[in-house]
Amino acid sequence: MRKQVFVSVRVIFKSLQLFIEIITVLEALRNVSELEIRFGLALSFISHIKETGESLWFQSSGSKLVSDYFSRFQEGRLRKHEKMNIVGCVKKTLIRSVYRSLHLYPQAMVGIFILGTFLLYCVGQNQIQGVPQGCVSQPSCSACLRSPGCAWCKHKDFLKSGESSERRCDTAESLRTRRCEQMDIINPRLDPVFLKNNDLSSNSDNVVQLKPQNLLFKLRVGVPQTFNVSFKRAEGYPIDLYYLMDLSFSMKDDLDTIKNLGQDILSALKKVTQKVRIGFGSFVDKVALPYVSQVKAKKNNPCPNRLNICQPAFSFQNILRLTEDVDEFKTRVSDQIISGNLDSPEAGFDAIMQAAVCQSVIGWNNVTRILVYTSDDTFHIAGDGRLAGIFEPHDGMCHLNGTGFYDGTKYDYPSVGQLARVLAANNIQLIFAVTEDSVAAYKALSKLIPQSVVGVLKNDSSNVVLLISEAYSNLSSTILLEHHEAPSDLDVTYRSHCTPEKGDNTHWQRRGECMNVKLNQQVNFTVSLNISTCLKEKQTFSLKLQGISETLKVSVETLCDCDCQDREEQSSHCNEIGTLTCGICRQGHLGQRCECERPKDMTSADSMAATCRQDNSSQLCSGHGSCECGMCMCQGTHRGNFCQCDDNSCARHNNMLCGGNGQCECGTCKCNANYTGSACDCSTITDQCRTVGKLCNGQGTCQCNQCQCNKDFFGINCSKIANACPKFLDCVTCELDNKKISGLKSNCSQLCGSVKLTWMKGPQEFPCSKDTISYKVELLPDGNILIFYADLPRSIDKTYVIIGSSVSSIIFIGIAVILISRLMLELHYRREYDSFLKAKEAEVWQDMKNPLFQDATTVVMNPMHVQED
Repeated sequence: MRKQVFVSVRVIFKSLQLFIEIITVLEALRNVSELEIRFGLALSFISHIKETGESLWFQSSGSKLVSDYFSRFQEGRLRKHEKMNIVGCVKKTLIRSVYRSLHLYPQAMVGIFILGTFLLYCVGQNQIQGVPQGCVSQPSCSACLRSPGCAWCKHKDFLKSGESSERRCDTAESLRTRRCEQMDIINPRLDPVFLKNNDLSSNSDNVVQLKPQNLLFKLRVGVPQTFNVSFKRAEGYPIDLYYLMDLSFSMKDDLDTIKNLGQDILSALKKVTQKVRIGFGSFVDKVALPYVSQVKAKKNNPCPNRLNICQPAFSFQNILRLTEDVDEFKTRVSDQIISGNLDSPEAGFDAIMQAAVCQSVIGWNNVTRILVYTSDDTFHIAGDGRLAGIFEPHDGMCHLNGTGFYDGTKYDYPSVGQLARVLAANNIQLIFAVTEDSVAAYKALSKLIPQSVVGVLKNDSSNVVLLISEAYSNLSSTILLEHHEAPSDLDVTYRSHCTPEKGDNTHWQRRGECMNVKLNQQVNFTVSLNISTCLKEKQTFSLKLQGISETLKVSVETLCDCDCQDREEQSSHCNEIGTLTCGICRQGHLGQRCECERPKDMTSADSMAATCRQDNSSQLCSGHGSCECGMCMCQGTHRGNFCQCDDNSCARHNNMLCGGNGQCECGTCKCNANYTGSACDCSTITDQCRTVGKLCNGQGTCQCNQCQCNKDFFGINCSKIANACPKFLDCVTCELDNKKISGLKSNCSQLCGSVKLTWMKGPQEFPCSKDTISYKVELLPDGNILIFYADLPRSIDKTYVIIGSSVSSIIFIGIAVILISRLMLELHYRREYDSFLKAKEAEVWQDMKNPLFQDATTVVMNPMHVQED
């Protein structure tokens, strides 16, 4: 008993082990496109089976063919089409072997089913790795490295006689299969060089939020490389907050509120960090019509009411550069006077642009930068300046004068795109604090400006402190990683790994993005780099987190040249008249070993190779041979001056070249007598088409010894008429009418043509019938059509009888039901009426008077009155 259990377990284990190998090989054979790679995989598996002695798995008809091919391969006699056959045969044999194993060892069925399901799932999830990718062979080492998935074998004796240099360029797996040693395979894939990779730190003296800081990559064309980026928002990171306020007259009450809120704003931000600086600026509108009145008195005092005092309008004014002094903030803001303009929109875009680009004037430090924008109205956009005759687009530069003013009369308003670029480049996060009426417009604007948020401001700005705190919290919890100034041929994609609860983002995106990130929470990104062309020189670009000043510099070089370090002048391998580099001969003579004399009219190997091309074809020797000294050396069954002929590539029929009825010459079948067609699959003999001396009854043509019938005929010999019954009904009806009605001589020739009709007396059972007509149609051997017809006695249409009887039955039953129910109701009513009369006669009524009733009339008799008679 124990022995049987042990044998069963051993069988299951071996079955599972081999099943894993089978699934892996089948998946590889299915995915890989290169014939040599697939052939190598098939041979590797066959060798393994032969070594392990698992003969069970190859006890099928295909295994003999596989073994024969394997032996021929070891002898060097295997051709290209035979390689294709062996790959297909291995796949079929593997599948048959699985079924045979399950039949012989049913104990393994459950285990194989479970493991097979798991492996198929892994295949679907791309978990089975190591399947080599395709490679387009190239004639030189440098060109080979520029082809994705390719490697170069530099061993000088790697090629066989007559093989071209392109055979050195293949996938690394294929080169190893062809016995190129690993040390001779040039397949560079360098890991990134970390030039600066400081650990993440919250130390106030050396805050590091982004890791790494500087990388160097050496990329191969078409071969992606990945690296990881980590970010952790440091607690207590310094903040610069610049408060930008609309000073148009409608913001008068807001200005009064802000004068007393400086300390509150700093206190709120110091809950996040102890290092906070605050600045203040204001804006109104461009000092030009139709934005600001040009009447002198109105220009000097733009208030709507003369009793109020306003300062002259301006486009932007820097009132207080960033400072830690709260008292100075309060003093400078308290000195401000409201202003005014004519139209509703304001010059907010001018103010944002100047506050962002005038770095030294505003005093921005390399910390978290926040710009708070407050207004109760909308904004002017690019193009509005034309109303004032200002046509020149904004140049994105700082234009503040010595006192911090900008009147905005030279340049148009900035565009939304300009603002987005400037804010992102300077790592400034924008908070729009606007009133309820303008929220919709600013929310639409915020969607176009990264790292911006909108908050609803009360009419007097009393909630601005809470609004800033909430907005900063929202901005700081959103992490966006993007690249800037990357080479145009470099594809940069990201995968985000935000929180363990939400899992990783399995899709590559154009930027890294994580939401709701808390303080001291680390988020990671996987960045992929894939270059499509060779770079002339090293190029550098940066990865930046929006709103964060730290950057990651990435330098990129391309590996497009070989450094074989085996240069050998006047090498014996090159007949001592050439230079050996990367395994191939250069300069001097031509040929694989400089064995070819260079003709006087040929200046290079390319000129000699041109003689091996047919009709300026891009392939040497039609892709089926090698060019040696200007002549093609063909492979396999190919022949001809350019290896253009293949006597084994003709069309097949019944899995035989030329159907076994001809010879294959240069890809074209030369058919034997009595055969034609591209695969000699069409016989010119007509014996199967003949009946009584006529081909296809005269109603078709004989093609490849088979009848191709005309439109209205079918059958092996076209002996049957399609739709015969309805087709000749009118003809038969016409003839029958002429017979039945004396004196009627209708012309039926138009309906019948050359059809011959024969009258049959008495009732007849023919396949075609209509009303009182019965007939059949026959095709005679001479090609004529004969119709037998007869007249049937008119019978009552059973359909009408059935319908009539059914309707009558329904009506009769309905009337009967109505009469019976009416009779029963009448009897019931009579019984009820008689009962009512009897009950009425039995009733006895008494006259009763209500004792509580008093008559409304009282009669009093006078006793002294004598009534007269």
